[in-house]
Amino acid sequence: MSRRIHALPGQLAFDALLAQTEATNEARIKDRKYGHLPSTMDDALPFFRGLIEQHHKAMLDGDCNAVARLREEAHDLATKLNNYEPGIIADEDAPGSVLERLTRAEDGQIPLWGQAGSFEIKHKKMRVRIEIEGVFGIGATFVSWLGFSAHAVDKTKPFLSETGYRSFLGFGGPLRAGHTPDTFVQAVIADYVDRSLRGRLLKIVPLTRR
Repeated sequence: MSRRIHALPGQLAFDALLAQTEATNEARIKDRKYGHLPSTMDDALPFFRGLIEQHHKAMLDGDCNAVARLREEAHDLATKLNNYEPGIIADEDAPGSVLERLTRAEDGQIPLWGQAGSFEIKHKKMRVRIEIEGVFGIGATFVSWLGFSAHAVDKTKPFLSETGYRSFLGFGGPLRAGHTPDTFVQAVIADYVDRSLRGRLLKIVPLTRR
């Protein structure tokens, strides 16, 4: 025979008080961390554009602390817009994805540091289309330099990989002042060709079914 244990009225009151206190503390923490950030996408877009401009300057100055702080603020903004839930870039409609898409640089234009974008560079005779990540890119919260991928423009000519594509994440080492996204990419690709490929480009091999 089972016995039911009934909560005492005093215990119920204490549990309710505890829950209310936790909710109040959580609200205070959110207000302290996110209170200054916009809560709608319409207001967030101009704020985010300003944040990118600040981030670009911090990268040019080589200011690691400011770069880290601004990237954290960008993630906090997307988190607030996502009702304080994770998954800020989970799909194309997630707040981080929307912010990145609506502030993306025009194709062919050199983006600011923190903007996603696509542009072309040349290394000697090799033409390379670059896709560079923004502040929500892979590794942006723990490495200084934003990642990028390199795509062959002319697949009939030698390239830096046999597939016509290569991803560059975590390259560049410590942050150094003065580099714009295009000069950084130029330096990384030149170093990769010289060191890893010993100056010799590769023939692109089309994928075939087996």
